[in-house]
Amino acid sequence: MHRTAPARPPAVMAALALLLAGCGAATSGATVQGVRLVGAGVLTTCTHLPYAPFQFERRGAVVGFDVDLMDLVARRLDLRQKVVDTDFTAITSGKVFAAGECDVAAAGMTINRRRAEAIDFSQPYFNSGLVLMARRKPRLTTADIAGLRVGVVAGTTAQEYAKARGWTLKAYENSVTELGALRTGQVDVLVQDDPVVRYWLTDQDNADFTIVAGLRTHERYGFAVRKARNPGLLRLIDQVIAGSHTDGAYRRIYEKWMGPMPPDAG
Repeated sequence: MHRTAPARPPAVMAALALLLAGCGAATSGATVQGVRLVGAGVLTTCTHLPYAPFQFERRGAVVGFDVDLMDLVARRLDLRQKVVDTDFTAITSGKVFAAGECDVAAAGMTINRRRAEAIDFSQPYFNSGLVLMARRKPRLTTADIAGLRVGVVAGTTAQEYAKARGWTLKAYENSVTELGALRTGQVDVLVQDDPVVRYWLTDQDNADFTIVAGLRTHERYGFAVRKARNPGLLRLIDQVIAGSHTDGAYRRIYEKWMGPMPPDAG
């Protein structure tokens, strides 16, 4: 005798729908050499553009220091790298990984405890620190910053540093709009990572600006993957970073984008 199955409560049906959706997401990518990928055939990297010299667009392609290092990881997997531009806070909060947007984040990103609660960091791959940038004249010192308009990029350690000191802040979406605000007088000084400012200062259009003496913090950049979900990729990234120092690839990439490599680099 045919028996009709009892109707499932709405809550049960909703739970089943979520389960099926999750299964579909889990199988939509691929696994290569023990590394879980969100898309077959590519290593998908989330970043936040522009942030020269680490990642920026040139002639229609995304290039830079971070891009070149992550290309080494992709080659170890026999894949090409696909770069996706995303919101910076979506990276540091781990949202881009939860949404399946990328496998790894490479965004000139400082390792700190708060971020490490949401994402897993690789071993450090770059030594950095915050500096102040302002016009050469009048010559400023850190003692002059209180009361001035200070530009920062939203969601960065620069914003955290300046806010903790009670400075008057104006936050911008990215480093280019931040620099533009300084050039046009919307802010008097900006807080930014040392390698980014030094890259800007190689441009003759920024000849009227300089680094303000008296501020230099110590920070270290790391690549990031989804929290507790992709240990195979994290191990591979660490291996590639270590190997790049041994085989000379790190020095070549560093000097391509930064100039002569100091002894304490990386």
